[in-house]
Amino acid sequence: MERRAALKNMGMAFGYTVAAPTLLGIIQSCNSKKVLDWTPDFFTKDEGTVIHTLVDILLPKTDTPSATEVNVHLFIDKFANEVLPKEHQDFMKMGMGKFTDKVLAAAQKETLADLDKEDLEPVFATYLKKRTDEDEEAHNKAIEAYFQGVEENGGAVLDDEIACFSFANSLRDITIWSYKTSEYIGEEVLAYLPIPGEYIACGDAQTLTQGKAWSI
Repeated sequence: MERRAALKNMGMAFGYTVAAPTLLGIIQSCNSKKVLDWTPDFFTKDEGTVIHTLVDILLPKTDTPSATEVNVHLFIDKFANEVLPKEHQDFMKMGMGKFTDKVLAAAQKETLADLDKEDLEPVFATYLKKRTDEDEEAHNKAIEAYFQGVEENGGAVLDDEIACFSFANSLRDITIWSYKTSEYIGEEVLAYLPIPGEYIACGDAQTLTQGKAWSI
């Protein structure tokens, strides 16, 4: 099964290679909107607020923009809505539901609208902690079995803790990916050369790009 390798590369809910025109279209539509005008397409309004908070926990504003300032939250919503197939949309919704249930229980609050950064951050940190190789392998096998069950029987059950780990790590992966793909970060923060020039096979990265990764 090829799914396993793909899922592992981009996170369990985002394991897809996206055609360049599709990706470009999503990025351009995100660049054209302002943060405060956002109405989610895939998430509910309250879920969107949680995603908005979580991506800024991951990538807060420093000497570079925060995740939401480059519309990462819009990208994730559009990617989930326009690219993910139904079973992976359902998987993401399930994982987010189990994750937010943990947050609500820990914070002793009733609704997603009541949650703030202080409620979300400690639970998010818990599920982003490094797992042992054995735990990670067991989680991957459980998720593979879950999708196999969905394919064969139309339904499956996944352990709550595994679902939470998967959601948190998938969100981290897609947040970093979309942040690096955004126009501002690509052109103003990373090493950017839209028209490649000479090829230097053995140049030192610090000398060539001041240690920055290439945008494209």
